[in-house]
Amino acid sequence: MVPAGLTLAGVPFLADPSGALFHEGEGALLVADLHLEKGSSFARRGMLLPPYDTGETLLALATVVARYAPRLVIALGDSFHDPHAAARLSDADRGRIADLQRGRAWLWLTGNHDPLPHGGLDGDVAAEAAIGLLTLRHEPQPDCGTGEIAGHLHPVAKVLGTGGVARRRCFLADAKRCVMPAFGAYAGGLNIHHAAFTPLFGARPRLAHALGRDRIYAIPMSRCVADA
Repeated sequence: MVPAGLTLAGVPFLADPSGALFHEGEGALLVADLHLEKGSSFARRGMLLPPYDTGETLLALATVVARYAPRLVIALGDSFHDPHAAARLSDADRGRIADLQRGRAWLWLTGNHDPLPHGGLDGDVAAEAAIGLLTLRHEPQPDCGTGEIAGHLHPVAKVLGTGGVARRRCFLADAKRCVMPAFGAYAGGLNIHHAAFTPLFGARPRLAHALGRDRIYAIPMSRCVADA
């Protein structure tokens, strides 16, 4: 895997092709929108999906944790798909989370899907955190102050290339704001041309840092197309 450098409000990060951000100075690994137990949430409403999303998401998280050996993991909200999802974790998946947390600090930021602390799981819970001048939160705010890293919108870039159109999860960023891609296996995506991004970036230049198989591709907005 080849990460890409990404500087926000003067703070350097490594953007990983998994969809995580790593701050070397703090030893902090950031992930957004794990949406654990989304499959079981849908099943409770009669919409049957293969029940493997939590395991796949935790395997991907374990891989990136092994790659960077962070001192701190910060999950930027919607780590669980609904307020009762943590209670539905299998014993095996609960053990996988405990293994990931062992020997490091862990911070769960609250999201709109999971506004309550996660009963029975280790780690601290907060609404926001900070790295340097950057505020870390779940839902991006139009006024991000000196800088912001958030999730919630699940940005995807629909990239026009010589071989056709590819749809990829991406970090959407300018000089002081980054909206992170969803990390969860079953998380959907919102085209970066959607109106929801307009109050966050306005007309300011930004790049879609698209997730490739083993590297990040910085794509100008002019090469990204809207959904029909």
